[in-house]
Amino acid sequence: MLPPFSLQPTLETDTLQLLPLQKTDFAELHAVAADPKVWEQHPNQDRWQEPAFRNFFEGAMQSQGSFKIVDKATNATLGSTRLYDYNAADNSILIGYTFYGTQSWGKGINLAVKKLLLDYTFQFVDTVRFHIGAGNVRSQIAIQRLGACKVAEQEVAYYGEPSKLNFVFEIRKQDWAAQ
Repeated sequence: MLPPFSLQPTLETDTLQLLPLQKTDFAELHAVAADPKVWEQHPNQDRWQEPAFRNFFEGAMQSQGSFKIVDKATNATLGSTRLYDYNAADNSILIGYTFYGTQSWGKGINLAVKKLLLDYTFQFVDTVRFHIGAGNVRSQIAIQRLGACKVAEQEVAYYGEPSKLNFVFEIRKQDWAAQ
């Protein structure tokens, strides 16, 4: 029998853990996020700065669906991601607000994290969507490699920030299962 759906379960692979984000994680997560390169394609490019990141972190805490991504071998924090906007009527959820330190780029970590989240969420929903900044080509390519298709464009206001144009990508349960 399946456990009840949670926006913040503890999930893991052989090499990674997704742990519910805690207030005490701020300093180590900000250390990962403090590199301007992490945010260069993101709509809110100033998040590497402590005041902007503090606002982002506060939104993450209030969402009650955010995770710290940890390397199990080293216990190093690699980044963060989030489940949000669960819609029971539409049987859908969003995955996003994901970032990794540059040392994690190109190592398959994003693919492993997204697969873990998709395998988990598709036990409970039929559709997963992703908001990706219109100028964030790196993330758009990554999500299309997972089989997501662009379905819309939408202005999205991040917590405490002005709205920015995002592309909405989508993966359906039956398409994920067919991969």
